[in-house]
Amino acid sequence: MTNPLFDSVFSLPTHYFQKENYPMKKILYTMIRVGDLQRSIDFYTNVMGMKLLSTFDQPKDKFTLAFMGFGEESDTSTLELTYNYGVSDYELGNGYGHVAIEVEDCVATCAAIKKRGGTITLEPQRLDGLNEIIAFVADLDGYRIELVQTSVS
Repeated sequence: MTNPLFDSVFSLPTHYFQKENYPMKKILYTMIRVGDLQRSIDFYTNVMGMKLLSTFDQPKDKFTLAFMGFGEESDTSTLELTYNYGVSDYELGNGYGHVAIEVEDCVATCAAIKKRGGTITLEPQRLDGLNEIIAFVADLDGYRIELVQTSVS
């Protein structure tokens, strides 16, 4: 079965997606649903070193958002933690991949995360053919976070 919208978008010529034809500026945030908002805020601040940038509570619609990041929302992409009232756990599904965070020193960052109680699911390793070292962390809801050290000597 074909999907007309999918077919029309993916049959567009490559030049359509160049900046002048498709003027997107930056990724604003990645949203993940969490079962315990305070526990997740604590993890991302105390273990991952992020700051709580802002919160938005919408009692009428029964959800609360918390935006986490390493800088100001106007300057960088953020992580949106979404808590839906009364929902304490989610199935991750098989479509979610991971959030990637650039780090200066992957080995030192992993050591700090372990010291703060975080779980490293893939120890730092160099990628074949690339000048990068990566590692993976799992947050308390099971979401995977890739740490990427892009400048390797």
